[in-house]
Amino acid sequence: MPALQPYIIEPIFEQFEALLPERRTNHPLGCHKPRIPDRVVFAKLVEVLVFGCASYWRISDESCSESTLRRRRDEWIEAGLMETLRGIVIEAYDRLIGLELADLAVDGCMTKAPCGGEKAGRSPVDRGKGGIKRSTVVDARGIPLGTVVAPANRHDSPLLEATLDAALEPLGELPDRYDSATTRRKLAARCLVGEISEKGKPAPLKAGNRWVVERTNSWHNAHKKLVWCTERCGRVTSTSGWSSRTWSSS
Repeated sequence: MPALQPYIIEPIFEQFEALLPERRTNHPLGCHKPRIPDRVVFAKLVEVLVFGCASYWRISDESCSESTLRRRRDEWIEAGLMETLRGIVIEAYDRLIGLELADLAVDGCMTKAPCGGEKAGRSPVDRGKGGIKRSTVVDARGIPLGTVVAPANRHDSPLLEATLDAALEPLGELPDRYDSATTRRKLAARCLVGEISEKGKPAPLKAGNRWVVERTNSWHNAHKKLVWCTERCGRVTSTSGWSSRTWSSS
């Protein structure tokens, strides 16, 4: 069973391939080992994200080694290709279908990080084990616009500002649950109007639009690398999340 169906992964790789810089080699002996095709590495990295392999050697085979996967992954992250691809996918979705920015939702989702790492922290819902929190803002249909990765013991409210700043498109109304002067200032600074439950009082809306972001979190967690993150480097943890969310939502 493929990690992603060909009709999904092929157009994405075509966009990704167009972003790859031209690579020139000038080996003095002219007998160096041929470079593994980018298409092979790309497919392997998708498999790692979807199937959640704890170690890259579990997904490597005679076509691509574990070291090649890690090296090419770091090379692409440093070049900013993952972020650029994400922007292209969101722009294409907005052009073909259209983002619904009138109603947005923000929520955090905690997952496991058994190997620790720069983004991991003690999880308050998993007996203090290592965990990661994804703070995500989505449009009315659940399309992710921005995500921030933080330790699991970080409160959602301080992550609001960074989550909004991670969004690519202008934001409209933003429902939020954490009522504080700081939260209101952050919303006002971005010309946003939030439906916020006041402390000590019942929520003004019994059923709102927050369910869409919870559904998106559920979709994301179908990618096992996001549920069980074994990456230790912060930039890899964040970028892996972006890539998987972009592909799963398009």
